[in-house]
Amino acid sequence: MAYELENIEGHIFRLPVVSSPMDTVTEFETAKQMFESGGFGIVHRYLSEIEQKNISLKCAEQGIIAGFAVGTGSQDRERARFLIEDGLAEIICVDVAHGHHIAAAEMVSFLSKNWGDQIHIMAGNVATLEGFNFLADAGAHSVRVGIGGGSICSTRIQTGHGCPTLQSVIDCAKSDRDALLIADGGIRTAGDIVKALGAGADLVMLGSMLAGTDCSPGDIIEHDNGEKCMEYRGMASRRAQTAWRGKVASKEGVASHIPYKGELEAVIADIQDRLRSGLSYSGARSIEQFQNTALFIMQTSAGWRESNTHISSLAKGVRD
Repeated sequence: MAYELENIEGHIFRLPVVSSPMDTVTEFETAKQMFESGGFGIVHRYLSEIEQKNISLKCAEQGIIAGFAVGTGSQDRERARFLIEDGLAEIICVDVAHGHHIAAAEMVSFLSKNWGDQIHIMAGNVATLEGFNFLADAGAHSVRVGIGGGSICSTRIQTGHGCPTLQSVIDCAKSDRDALLIADGGIRTAGDIVKALGAGADLVMLGSMLAGTDCSPGDIIEHDNGEKCMEYRGMASRRAQTAWRGKVASKEGVASHIPYKGELEAVIADIQDRLRSGLSYSGARSIEQFQNTALFIMQTSAGWRESNTHISSLAKGVRD
């Protein structure tokens, strides 16, 4: 499953997984573990310039390849400039909720015209083939595909816009542009990752699957019964917006808590094992080969229930 990223010379990535630029998912520790496990992370932009620069310095000192998220404002252009020109960032992610927008294209174009042959430019999110081509034509080397599918995202309910991520991936995979397709949102299991790759995604971006570990930003909360959990919140949630800019614009996400999962390294290893198994079921040794052999079928709700373990509905017993 090895792959290379545009303008990232001399390094082969082994894991088609990117950690999401969320403030409860990716800061230095997650970026470090993702890189050591064969993938990479995108450090979120809900940080001050100094905080983000300090993380980039730590990555540079340890030879860690990580991405850094920016928005589309003039201050974001300056933030990107000092990260790139100081040699601290090899991947810049234009991170906005609505990527099929002139402001996103202008930011991508600004990065492309100034450093398009030096850095990998990621952008998104979009949900349509037109949106994918729009960002690719602006200069994006990879495009995040998925609107409203995240586990803590309420965009579809609040705005009436969005599309099932798998359908968006199928549509955007028809593009004749060279940009990589990153499936982002609605991925809850390793099986969902396998299906996204089979539908045409080159990479997948994960939030909830990688949150709540020893590398996640935030504190571990221990309840009276001994159970541990960590906060996990959407970047358009009230809590995230208030923490970042002291006010709320459009509330399109929620804040919640998820069980503490332990070591991120173990979570990633489990994902790797299941991905290999998934490809083997289609007799594939690579993602490209898998995409050429994978077949999709329609499934009923009864079939979905059968797909899950269901011994607990028959008898009580020990579960692993």
